[in-house]
Amino acid sequence: MGLRDAWVDLVLGGTCAGCERPGVSLCRDCRADLAALTPFTAVPTPEPAGFPRATACSPYAGMPRRLIIEHKENARYTLAKPLGQTLAVSIAAAIEPGRAAWICPIPSARATVRARGHEPLRRIAIVAARHLRANGYDVRLADALRLLRRPADQAGLSAGERFANLDGVFGVRSRWAETLTDQPVVLVDDVLTTGSTLTHAAGALETTGVAVLGSAVLAATRRHPATGS
Repeated sequence: MGLRDAWVDLVLGGTCAGCERPGVSLCRDCRADLAALTPFTAVPTPEPAGFPRATACSPYAGMPRRLIIEHKENARYTLAKPLGQTLAVSIAAAIEPGRAAWICPIPSARATVRARGHEPLRRIAIVAARHLRANGYDVRLADALRLLRRPADQAGLSAGERFANLDGVFGVRSRWAETLTDQPVVLVDDVLTTGSTLTHAAGALETTGVAVLGSAVLAATRRHPATGS
């Protein structure tokens, strides 16, 4: 956190987004717990056909869940840096050592971005890409996906209903299709639930000749067991 953010939190009586202690947006203990997370393979149950192998850093619970929600829904922008660095750990686990890759975030609907006042996943992905480059990874951000239509609200839908709801939602921006052809791409999202979003996004890319190397998320719901590091 920068000195300005710390000063604002102190003067305005901020609280830690992770544990709600009075003070800075992310206290030292929560920051240390976040930095200590290790990536694991997250597998949806049931696993959709064509699901791109995913890595996550945490179950979607506890402190990481609170940070994701506070950043996404309450626009606590200072959380983008620690969340982005955490996403970078997941991305690094999805990339073979020494291999270059493009990072492609799942896009949000324009109405959702307007309602929130920002595009949280893209903000986090930018931080992750910068962090990885600073640590020797040859990665670049690719805003290659677009929404062809706005899907219905996913809340309360079963895995099968979610999959059907997202059918045909994603398209590939024409200016990216040629750039990414035969290039390794890692899809990124904040939370993995049923795997429907990542599966449909990967399918849209692959139909245009884009090779999806895998996917990386911050957290996975509890239905996704860890199956290895």
